[in-house]
Amino acid sequence: MKNILLIEDEKNMARFIELELRHESFHIVVAYDGKTGLDLALGEEWDVILLDLMLPGIDGLEVCRKIRATKKTPIIMLTARDSVTDRVFGLDSGADDYIPKPFAIEELLARMRVVFRRQEEQMAGQRSLLMHGELQVDLNARVVSKADQIIELTKREYDLLVKLMKNVNRVLARDMLLDTVWGFEAAVETNVVDVYVRYLRNKIDSPKEPSYIQTVRGIGYVMRK
Repeated sequence: MKNILLIEDEKNMARFIELELRHESFHIVVAYDGKTGLDLALGEEWDVILLDLMLPGIDGLEVCRKIRATKKTPIIMLTARDSVTDRVFGLDSGADDYIPKPFAIEELLARMRVVFRRQEEQMAGQRSLLMHGELQVDLNARVVSKADQIIELTKREYDLLVKLMKNVNRVLARDMLLDTVWGFEAAVETNVVDVYVRYLRNKIDSPKEPSYIQTVRGIGYVMRK
């Protein structure tokens, strides 16, 4: 369930939006002034903030700027002021979108869906990248790089590195690495893992620097933060 914060001082408008969004199965909390809304925005996690421009106490532009100074929570501004200048001020303050009043609830829902899709795309992009210090693996492109320099790996080396980077701070036994990277039916000995770890170290480590891959004697290997 998506968590929505509505900061709106017009009680009738706030009630209308609250009821409509609850009907759409959103969890929604309403604040009726800028200070209360700002405290809620900074104190909890929200999927989107619906923010009125004209608020008592602290106006919407200032609330938006203060939120954006510390958080990336998507913000959609709601306001009766629809001049180009007002829209520019709102967007420049850090709002992700701007919808003038009066509006149909269908339009607000459509704008929110755009925000949610953008969040999902960003999260998917983050999941496709593994990073450890200067070492980076782009899972979609299957490209390994260090300090922006591409490192050429064989398939086994790549699969072994990905397994280790997906399990940072977790010690992985040689048997488990062998089964995962080479497969249960592979006719190879566990010392092949040691050989490939050595290959990887030669390619990803820097001289006189600690190895990315640490040996846990008698067990296996780990990459630690």
